[in-house]
Formats: sequence, C-alpha cells, structure tokens
Amino acid sequence: MSTSSWPRITDLFTTGTGDVALMGAPLGLGSVTPGRCADAPRVVRETLKRFSTYDVETGRELAVRIADKGDAPVAELMPADAFAPVRDHAAHCTASHALTLVIGGNNAVTRPAAHGLGLPLSQVGLITLDAHFDLRGTDEGPRNGNPIRCLLEDGLPGRNIVQIGLAPYANTAAMHRTAKEEGIGVITISDVKKRGIVDVLEDAFVRLSHCPALMVDFDIDVIDRAQCPGAPGARPGGMPVDMFFEAARWVGGHRKVKLADLTEFDPGLDVSDITALTAGRWVCEMLAGFSERT
Repeated sequence: MSTSSWPRITDLFTTGTGDVALMGAPLGLGSVTPGRCADAPRVVRETLKRFSTYDVETGRELAVRIADKGDAPVAELMPADAFAPVRDHAAHCTASHALTLVIGGNNAVTRPAAHGLGLPLSQVGLITLDAHFDLRGTDEGPRNGNPIRCLLEDGLPGRNIVQIGLAPYANTAAMHRTAKEEGIGVITISDVKKRGIVDVLEDAFVRLSHCPALMVDFDIDVIDRAQCPGAPGARPGGMPVDMFFEAARWVGGHRKVKLADLTEFDPGLDVSDITALTAGRWVCEMLAGFSERT
C-alpha cells in the first residue's frame, strides 16, 4: 500500500527542522532484570510504520513534523558512562524543539534526560508514571532502579517530583518513607483508578506550577501486565492501557512539558507485538496532544 493512499506516522519524519524531536536512548545494561531494552528505539521506529496519521475519533489528521535525531551512542554502555551522551543528545534536541520524545532504553535514561533540559534542577519538575519509586540505593552507581534517587542526590528537590501509579507489593517501606521525607507527591495506582488520570495529572501540574519546565517519565511497567507483556517490571492490576494513552495525549498538550521519555520496553519479552504497538500508540498520542497546544 502506498503512503499516498495510507499516510503513515513515519511520513511525518524529517532529518531537518521539525516541530517535535524524537531521539533514541538504547540503554540496556545496568538493569535490575537483564533483557533487551536497548532494542526498543529500533523496534518502536519500525512499529510506527503501522500507524496512520488519522484519528477517527476526533476526525483530525496529524500534521506534526518529527525531527528524527537518531540514537545516543549508549547501547554498549553502563548507565554511569551513558550519562553524558544521553544528556548532551537530549540537550541538543530540547534547545531547538518545543517537545522532545526520548525512546529508551531502560529507566536509567531518565536521569540524564532531565539534565538535558539545560536548566538548574531546582527549576525542573518531574512527573513519573511508574509502578515503582525507583529509589533503590546508589552504592553500585546509577541503575534503572534508582533514577529518582540519583536525581535527588544530584539536587532535584523532592517537592519538584510527583510519582503516579505506584503498585502494591512492588516497593519497600523504606522507599515510601524516603519519598514522603523528601516531599515527593505519591499517587498509587488505586488512587489513579478511583480519580481518573486527568484529575491526577491536573493536580500534579498545580503542585509543580513553580517549575518553569516539566519532564514526564512514562515507564510502561505502570501498565497492567496483561496489556503490556514486554515490560519486565509490569504487574497484574496496573494502569489500563487506554488510561496510559489518555495521559500521553493530555501531557503532550501542555506547553510546560519540554521532554517525555518512554522506558522499560523489552522487545525480547513482547507477545504478538502488543507492547511495541503500545509504544507506537504512545508516540501518536503525544503528537496528538502537541498538535492541540495553544
């Protein structure tokens, strides 16, 4: 089928100037659960060929230009060594684009991506959609299980962080205490399901209104595992995937959001492309939200 009769999301890609920057951060080493997260940027780009530019629910055609900035050269690096390449690649993207989408890679990419905003961390707000606090210790250096702990140690104030979708029996009491002591906003998955994701996000944005720039970390293990088999940390009872998409569109529509990442997709665990298609739809929803910015 020709692209002229069935325009695809990848038809919006350009190697020149674009409205939105897309970059890969294929970081796989240093994961709590070893796997193939480094393959995710390649798989997501390939999967985007299966998405059209037309949203039948709104009757709108996406016309956002996407500058594909390639991948940071981190596939063979541990998170500590990958810090500068990811930060610098993200900084290049955020300096010239209103929104940058980072396709991880494991969750260790979140720390350097936040630094890539080019602002003092005191001015950065971070929202995570994640089943986990990511507050493991840093005695062995940065890992995918401790990007929030690393950012706190780097100087990101706890009051600048809101964590959404935390799952029962997937964290520790010590991590929960640390989050509360640091002033981090904590919203469990049951809270999200009771209130709705938009209500939760609206409150998070109010809480972070003192921050001139926001980053949102979409760790796909926040999604219910039955709907996201390619996420090694996902649990039964997680966020419904349609709520995840709703969050992406809502977040993409807000001017304060300068960068969003998608992390913890392991193509080696995927079944029938379910998670790959979820990641591709996330890109589409972020673009749809961005196209509605005023």
